[in-house]
Amino acid sequence: MSVTDVPLDALPAIPRPGRVLLTTPEHFEVAYVINPHMAGNIGDVDQTRARTQWEALRDVYERLGVEVSTLEGASGLPDMVFCANQTLPYLTPGGERGAVLSRMHAPQRKAEVDHYAEFFQAQGYETHGLDPDLPGDFEGMGDAIWHPGRYLLWGGYGYRTDRAVYERLSDKMGFPVVPLALTDPEFYHLDTCFCPLDEDTVLIYPGAFQEDGLEEIRSRFVRVLEAPEDESRELFACNAHSPDGQHVIIQQGCTVTNGLLREAGYEVIELDTSEYLKSGGSVFCMKVMFW
Repeated sequence: MSVTDVPLDALPAIPRPGRVLLTTPEHFEVAYVINPHMAGNIGDVDQTRARTQWEALRDVYERLGVEVSTLEGASGLPDMVFCANQTLPYLTPGGERGAVLSRMHAPQRKAEVDHYAEFFQAQGYETHGLDPDLPGDFEGMGDAIWHPGRYLLWGGYGYRTDRAVYERLSDKMGFPVVPLALTDPEFYHLDTCFCPLDEDTVLIYPGAFQEDGLEEIRSRFVRVLEAPEDESRELFACNAHSPDGQHVIIQQGCTVTNGLLREAGYEVIELDTSEYLKSGGSVFCMKVMFW
């Protein structure tokens, strides 16, 4: 379903998800290099500190009234803790709950998907793999992000996800999709440079997009907050998360970005995710929201 000429308010409204899944970090480490941020960090994770940082994130969601579920990490899958990547949970305007299963780009991560398929099936979700005849990869909510409150999917592609996947999801499942080409390998997932805060507001790093992608973003959000390059690259400022449209959970130290957020009326919650930055992820990567 093309949405190029469809105004946002003409798309069906859907509720924001109120549940969050986190995966425990006991097996988290940097064991290989599959993105630029991992280089030089193999074997450098402080496991005790990583656990403390993960628990702090869990505690924030609980304090904000989000229902938290946890999945135990699996031995041999050090990146399983980044649980945004293995599925795309969805809720249709008609109330159908389901999850599209990822086809991970890196062979080291492919075995993660089955663990999430089992979790969502146990929650009563209908799970769908990509059609066997469809080539290419898809990394779930690392690249495919729902517009808060609307039945609209923003779809990043170029490094971990192929554009043809969105065309098939749109044709087969009726998902309205706005595809966004990613242009910088340090911003290899959409969630590293694009953070919808509420129906009207998004936080982005504009240098990660082509001009036509920026035009799409600016045409559908009333407010586009632009994080600076240094905070976006070094501190993953745009890998923040707003579970409720009021609070923004973000890596500590994003001084300029936090100023923009507070000026826009958000309550900023700074957390230390420095151990996870070594692997190329922060707050948004470490969770998946579902209904």
